[in-house]
Amino acid sequence: MEGVTGVARVAEALRRAGADCEVIEVPSSAHSASEAAAALGCSVAQIVKSLIFRAVASDTPVLVLVSGARRVDVARLAELVGEAVEQAAPAFVVERTGYAVGGVPPLGHDNPIVSYLDTSLLEFDRVWAAAGSANAVFSIEPRELIAATSAKVVAT
Repeated sequence: MEGVTGVARVAEALRRAGADCEVIEVPSSAHSASEAAAALGCSVAQIVKSLIFRAVASDTPVLVLVSGARRVDVARLAELVGEAVEQAAPAFVVERTGYAVGGVPPLGHDNPIVSYLDTSLLEFDRVWAAAGSANAVFSIEPRELIAATSAKVVAT
């Protein structure tokens, strides 16, 4: 999809998944969960952090979708993945997803990625996720997000 922006790829992935949502651009940065919450007027907990980890032995990306108010237990994630994991370096994130840290979306990546969604996101009617840039976001029902990403629902 040469020449297509990351934001357009996310919008297309959402459309293909049949998700009832629209990508919007916010005037201020939504690079971090706290910035996104301030720009959107929602709680930090309603922000979906799309975190990329690297499975060490297989050198593959692992996507974890977690509330902006939560952290990922790396030991627990390693148990789920079946091998040691580490926070991915920014260059690895771009190389494997096609997106820079701060704008990584939960879907629309260059290649399929094993994905996990933390149960904490199910507490909300709608959540907000990055849509391919530090200023693009979309709101979605957590169950729609699970369907669109094929994420495994787990406690991370």
